[in-house]
Amino acid sequence: MMTTTFARWLQAASLTGVLSLMLGLSGCAAPPVASSSKTELPFDQAVAQATDGLVKQTQKGPAFLAKMGSKRSVVLDPMVDAGSAQQTAATQMLQDRVTERLNAKFETMEIMPFDSANLAKARYLLTGTMTRLSVDEPRSPLQINLALTELASGTVVAQSSAVARDEGLDHTPLPYYRDTPVPTKDRVIEGYVRTTATPPGQHADAYYLERLAAAPAIKEGTAHYNAQRYQDALAQYSAAGGGPTGEQLRVLNGIYLSSVKLGRTAEAEDAFGKIVAYGIANQQLGVKFLFNPNATTFWSETRISGPYTMWLREIARASADAKVCMDIVGHTSHTGPVAYNDQLSLQRARYIRQRLIDESTVLSDRTTPSGRGFRENIIGSGTDDAVDALDRRVEFKIVACS
Repeated sequence: MMTTTFARWLQAASLTGVLSLMLGLSGCAAPPVASSSKTELPFDQAVAQATDGLVKQTQKGPAFLAKMGSKRSVVLDPMVDAGSAQQTAATQMLQDRVTERLNAKFETMEIMPFDSANLAKARYLLTGTMTRLSVDEPRSPLQINLALTELASGTVVAQSSAVARDEGLDHTPLPYYRDTPVPTKDRVIEGYVRTTATPPGQHADAYYLERLAAAPAIKEGTAHYNAQRYQDALAQYSAAGGGPTGEQLRVLNGIYLSSVKLGRTAEAEDAFGKIVAYGIANQQLGVKFLFNPNATTFWSETRISGPYTMWLREIARASADAKVCMDIVGHTSHTGPVAYNDQLSLQRARYIRQRLIDESTVLSDRTTPSGRGFRENIIGSGTDDAVDALDRRVEFKIVACS
């Protein structure tokens, strides 16, 4: 719904053209990354170091030594950026490079397609993340984390990392993540991120593993969406959502986006209502709004801003029904003067608050606006495009009602 027009906007927008709205106790920032003493390497060398380190650990582990006569079947849950919870061109490259090296150098490792049948019979699960070491420095180094988990026991049997220079890497989100109205970092993705950094011998994140059964359908739905096969995408997301572990933001987002692309307005509105309900129940929700450059009015193109009235109505209704109180905190990307960004972030927080009050007057006594400028960036690139859209957000932080 915002492909060609959105691309044209990205080329023309100024530093403050996009704002996203976040609801949560602590936003969607990644867990802090510990300072690494590892040598910074070119990307391909860092990938090779991390991949080789992972396999070397498996060659020493007793769980693997007992199976020396057979191939080690592995499924790979798609890799993500740990800060934004997005799949990007760079995380796709990471995943491809790791897979290529495993296939080329280690004949005992069999990387199987990530589908339900293979998940049921594979011995091991491979996960991986890319994490920027400092969001305050554009193009700061990236830490690559890889983990191999034994599916039967849920134990991480190998974990490795390396630090890559951010030279020539493309961090543009893939189409699903670019289009999604709601950032996807829920407890499932947080568990995925934790798993990739878990030391060998310890258990992978239980919440993530308990919901892994839905992941193959989510992966297929996202692949279909990225290829503009929206009917197929909707079928996969609906299949994932119909299972006992399918209530996840990625699924709800996928059903909403696919319904919009197929022109199914009623289904899309119902799906968005479920997104809001899920977010409030889990105290973590994001809804991205585009603003006109240097203004507090929504983007003028109705093909983009048309759904915003419905989004605001659903957020206001659900917030009022849940009787929650919220601090509304505005943020901007890391460009322009500090004072200007502080003021603009506050103005946009106030605007969102007023629009919600217009929908439900009871929110007047339950909401307080403030602005943080770019002090709490998630991406920190300062590129003012799709890459750092999450930095231009307003968080709704749940607080006790006085």
